[in-house]
Amino acid sequence: MLACHIPEKQGTGRMILSNIRKLIVHELSSVEGYINPPDALVYLSILEHLREHALGGGIAEIGVYFGRSYFLLKKIASPEDRVLGIDLFDIGKMSDGISEQYQSFLERGDRLGLPVNEDLLVVGDSSDLCPTDILSRVGEVRFFRVDGGHTLPNLVADSRLAKETTADHGVIVFDDTFNPAWPEVTVGVADFLRDNDEAFSAFCMTKYKTYLCRREFHDFYRAAIQQAPHLRVFDQTETQFLGSDAIRLHNPFGRAFSMNS
Repeated sequence: MLACHIPEKQGTGRMILSNIRKLIVHELSSVEGYINPPDALVYLSILEHLREHALGGGIAEIGVYFGRSYFLLKKIASPEDRVLGIDLFDIGKMSDGISEQYQSFLERGDRLGLPVNEDLLVVGDSSDLCPTDILSRVGEVRFFRVDGGHTLPNLVADSRLAKETTADHGVIVFDDTFNPAWPEVTVGVADFLRDNDEAFSAFCMTKYKTYLCRREFHDFYRAAIQQAPHLRVFDQTETQFLGSDAIRLHNPFGRAFSMNS
């Protein structure tokens, strides 16, 4: 196992809680999608922690939908960061080979002041991709969100893709774990952890998301969650998931601070 080398923190400003809350509740309210406050703030806390420790890399998302999570990541990321979106983009009528979903996605990016770089979009089935399709566009990934197809074969393909493209210090986020509507997602994530027990572990869990990292960075990320100023308002409890000590975050705001969560 590789030794975990954590660089010293770099002096960077933080996006204050009121700004991220404004983004979640107001600016992204017009964008269809599913993300709740704990996860928005976990995204922010992880990416800030990586920036403070000068741990770089690209950002990738399988399952863009209409872009709520994508635009959140774009907003949190630095302007020079490369954010890759992967989706079938096949919702709605097609016009000149472009779906209503794709056109709406581009237009919303412009309205939010977060224009989409179409060179960093992959339109198609993620299971048809190979690691070089990602690495050639954004390099090794420091934050990889997986929310594509919700069947077991989809999870097998997407988790393998994330594993082979994520940097040593990178995080993989699986959406819809423990969601009763999509039981095979939980099976797929559990299989991935069992098959890669020596390499990966879960360090954080929210209602329907599970956050993984390589084992040598497990304590690094647990500390990031425990110490993050953005997450102090959330109840944190210890839990076990397939041999990993993970922090479970609970949303105290309920629907009042929720966006279709």
